[in-house]
Amino acid sequence: MTTTRFAPSPTGYIHVGNLRTALFNYLIARQAGGTFILRIDDTDPERSKEEYVDAIKEDLEWLGLTWDRVERQSERLDRYAEEADKLRSMGRFYEAFETPTELDLKRKKQLNMGKPPVYDRAALELSDDEKSKLRAERGGHWRFLLDHARIEWTDGILGDLSIDAASVSDPVLIRGDGQVLYTLASVVDDTDMGITHVVRGSDHVTNTATQIQMIEAIGGTVPSFAHHSLLTGPQGEALSKRLGTLALRDLREQGVEPMALLSLMARLGSSDPVEVRGSMQDLIDGFDLSKFGSAPTKFDKDDLFPLSATVLHGTDLSKVKTDLDALGVPADLQDQFWTVARENITTRHDIAAWWVLCRDGADPVIDPDDAEFVAQALAMLPDAPFEADSWKTWTTAVKEATGRKGRGLFMPLRKALTGMDHGPDMSALMPLLQTVRAKA
Repeated sequence: MTTTRFAPSPTGYIHVGNLRTALFNYLIARQAGGTFILRIDDTDPERSKEEYVDAIKEDLEWLGLTWDRVERQSERLDRYAEEADKLRSMGRFYEAFETPTELDLKRKKQLNMGKPPVYDRAALELSDDEKSKLRAERGGHWRFLLDHARIEWTDGILGDLSIDAASVSDPVLIRGDGQVLYTLASVVDDTDMGITHVVRGSDHVTNTATQIQMIEAIGGTVPSFAHHSLLTGPQGEALSKRLGTLALRDLREQGVEPMALLSLMARLGSSDPVEVRGSMQDLIDGFDLSKFGSAPTKFDKDDLFPLSATVLHGTDLSKVKTDLDALGVPADLQDQFWTVARENITTRHDIAAWWVLCRDGADPVIDPDDAEFVAQALAMLPDAPFEADSWKTWTTAVKEATGRKGRGLFMPLRKALTGMDHGPDMSALMPLLQTVRAKA
């Protein structure tokens, strides 16, 4: 069975970069009728916060990305310790004692000599006495001993990849303070949980190479890996500095519709055009990982708003009834009001202004050249409530009385009633107008 996972760290809010990874793994699982696991990477007790765990779940639920079960890495520390002991007994796990400053100096020396900054495995040369002395001074960290061979796999997006393990430092799996790091926890979890497919950002390619060796070392089955391109800003700039403003909850507050965001993220960077989908099933059915490319992918938040408008234009009353109830739109007017309003909004935030216009009227906008004409027309306007044919009846009468026609007739009257030079068909809007301030 196809099993995928999304493994966020609860140290902050989910942003669009995280979403891309979550969505791809979700769609792959659902397309195959498989299992999608939400795996909370909370092995860092200092930075992990329960409020972020709750926020992650809330954001995924808002988007409709439902999970089959939740796993907490903080509850699996015994399993990581077991596998660490297994690796030690196999001679694939060794203790090292360099401080971050010492490691940095080593890297700088290697770079100055034109060599790749790869850990020199000096810790393997330490005697037991030297290790004991160092342990008395500082906590030792544990590294996985890579087999210096080529690591090869066929990536679901990048194609055939090959990395020389000798060009990669032996990864640190347990820190000096005893904290289990992502790589060890992820490898053990992927093996124990039967993860079959892993999709993540292309910045993880080297990490994947080391994980493949680790999975094989502990006797696991290597999943199918795929690495999607990284997002950039609209001008190709690094998005990492702006991700704080692209948290899903911020986009939600700005009125972005879930299906607008999902429709964009499920196609961005692929050969398929971005089109608003009608349902999650449409997204699932049309998803094809092989259509995605490796080039950096431009993301522009502004693209989400016309897509949100398109979503709302096709949204049924039942899905906005809560919004209309909150605004105080009478139940008997909601169907008629939504039919008029939905074609003229970009986000749900815009609904309120249209209801205020209908309920309270608008400050009239009257050009000086039209003042006399508008005054004459308003004198001919019947009192509310208006009927479906009120606009046609009134403008026909005004046309006959003033001789005005076309734009010169209709635009000044629209501006007088709504305060705007654009908007819905006045024949549909006028029956909703309960007040006309221009006539007061």
